[in-house]
Amino acid sequence: MAGGRGGGGAQARPRGEYRTREEAERAARVVLALLGAHLVGTVRAGLAARLPETYALILLNPLQAAEPLSPERFVRATAAWIEGATEKTALWDIGAVLSTVAAAAGDTLIRDVLLQLPPGYDLLFGHPQPT
Repeated sequence: MAGGRGGGGAQARPRGEYRTREEAERAARVVLALLGAHLVGTVRAGLAARLPETYALILLNPLQAAEPLSPERFVRATAAWIEGATEKTALWDIGAVLSTVAAAAGDTLIRDVLLQLPPGYDLLFGHPQPT
């Protein structure tokens, strides 16, 4: 991904410092599709309800995951799905998208989301949890 920025649509564009809306949307689609594969039930539905419809549908119809991805593997998978991305640029994308998602979701829902994810995702969301 040229420039190595990430985000989640129009709201994440400033967070990710994207040059174009298309760059922000591409990152948001990939990150949300991967995230959706890790969430189930009312937590996934509740998070989708807080996102714009386009992104909610991506979250509700995720890529299939055979097993939960560790944060490191999530970064590698994101890099693989974004043309021209590296793990470093993918980490930027993930941070921009997930911090935007966290802001839209609020603390209570993000705590519920993090309970469904492998340890370490709190850092990707920008919400470090006490150990």
